[in-house]
Amino acid sequence: MERTEGEVQPCDLLILTRWVIPIEPPGRVLEDHAVAVTAGRIVAVLPAQEARRRFSPAELVERPEHVLLPGLINAHTHNPMTLMRGLADDRPLMRWLQGHIWPAEQRVMGPEFVEHGAELAVVEMIRGGTTCCNENYFFPDVLAATYRRLGFRAVVGLPLIEFPSAWARDPDEYLHKAVAIHDQWKDDPLIATAFAPHAPYTVGDESFRRIGLLADQLGCKIHLHLLETAEEVAESRRRFGTPPLARIAGLGLLDERLIAVHMTQVAPEEIPLLARSGASVVHCPESNLKLASGFCPVARLRAAGVTVALGTDGCASNNDLDLFGEMRTAALLAKGVAGDAAALPAAEVLRMATIEGARALGLADRIGSIEPGKEADLITVDLGVVESLPVYQPVSHLVYATQRAQVRDVWIAGRRRLEDGRIVGIDLEAVRERARFWRQRLSEHAA
Repeated sequence: MERTEGEVQPCDLLILTRWVIPIEPPGRVLEDHAVAVTAGRIVAVLPAQEARRRFSPAELVERPEHVLLPGLINAHTHNPMTLMRGLADDRPLMRWLQGHIWPAEQRVMGPEFVEHGAELAVVEMIRGGTTCCNENYFFPDVLAATYRRLGFRAVVGLPLIEFPSAWARDPDEYLHKAVAIHDQWKDDPLIATAFAPHAPYTVGDESFRRIGLLADQLGCKIHLHLLETAEEVAESRRRFGTPPLARIAGLGLLDERLIAVHMTQVAPEEIPLLARSGASVVHCPESNLKLASGFCPVARLRAAGVTVALGTDGCASNNDLDLFGEMRTAALLAKGVAGDAAALPAAEVLRMATIEGARALGLADRIGSIEPGKEADLITVDLGVVESLPVYQPVSHLVYATQRAQVRDVWIAGRRRLEDGRIVGIDLEAVRERARFWRQRLSEHAA
C-alpha cells in the first residue's frame, strides 16, 4: 500500500546521526540524516527533520556527534586462531606454520576449541564495528552454528588440505562433509558457505579440479591463499613448472568465483589477467607486514579494475581483528609502495572494508552500503571524542584518526549487537574465562 502524503509510518528503528556515509554512490556524505529500518531492512535514508515527521519508530537512536555507516566486512580471517593470539610471534610464514601453529593445532584442535575461539572473535569484531566475516578454518559445522547462535553474519569456508586433520582424513572426506554443510546452510539468512582449499602448496591438482566442479554446481565462491610469499612462487615453479597463478588458471579456477587472499607476489604482467578474470583480491596488510611476506600492489590492482577487499587474517599472525587499524595501515602502506601520497585515498579504503568486501563475497546485493532494500548491517562511530576533533572530513577521520573503541552501536540484520559500547546477548565473563582456559591448555603443551 502506498504511503499517503503526511501520513506517519511505523518503523522498527530510526537512527539519527550527524553524518551518514552510505558508501553508494561513492564519495557521498550526508549531514544530519537518518536511516529507518523495518524487519531487518533499510526502508529509507532521508534528512533528520523529514524522518522525524515521517516515521514513528519503535526505537529511536540519536547520536549527534556520530557517523553512521555500513558494518565493516572482514574478508579473510581464521577466527578460532584468536585463541592463539601472540603464541608464536616474530617468525617467517613457513617456520611459523610448520614449527609452531600446525603442531599447536594438532594438540588442541576440536569442536570446543573452534567454538570458543569463534565466540571470542565475534565479541572482538562486534566491538570493533565488524558485522560480517569470511571465515577459513576447520570444523565449519561448528563455526556456522556458532555464528548463527550469536547472530553474526559469516561466509564459512569449507576447508580442504591434502593431509589429515582432526576434521577429515583425506580429500574425499573433506569434500563429502563440505557438500553436506553447504546443503544444511544454503538458505540461512546470515550464514553462507564457500570452498576453502588452503593454498597451492597444500592442495593438489585433482582436488582443485573437484572443487572447481562443485563450486560451479553449488554456486559457491572459492576462498584461497594465493601468491602469499616468494617461497610459494619458487616452490610452484619447481613442482609444477609454472607460477601459482598460471597453475590456478590452467585448472579453471581463475574467474569470478575466486577470492584470492594476500597476493603479495603478483607480477605486473599478471594484473591484466586478474582484471579480465573477475576474481577478487583480499588485502591483509598487517599480517603480511608482520610475517614479512611482501606487499600487495593494491593501487595497481584497483586501477586495473580488480575488486580488492580488506581482511585481518587470523589473530595468530596479526594480532587483532581491528579493521579500523587495517584501513589505516592499508592506506599508508599503499602510499609508501606506490611512492605517491595520493595512492589509495581514504574513501577507497573505506569502500574496500564495506562494499568491495561484500562484492568479493557475493553479498553486494544485500550488505556493504546503506541503501533502501538492503539488510541493516549498520554501525555508529563517535567522532566527538577529543582524539578525533576537529572534524573536517569524516571519511578521512574514519581511516586516519579513529580507533575501534569509538564504535558505539552495531546492528546486524537490524538486530542490536552493541549498544552504546556494551555487547548485547553474549556473556562476556564466560568468554573471558574460556580464553583463559585455552591459554592454560596451550601453555602446558608448549612447555
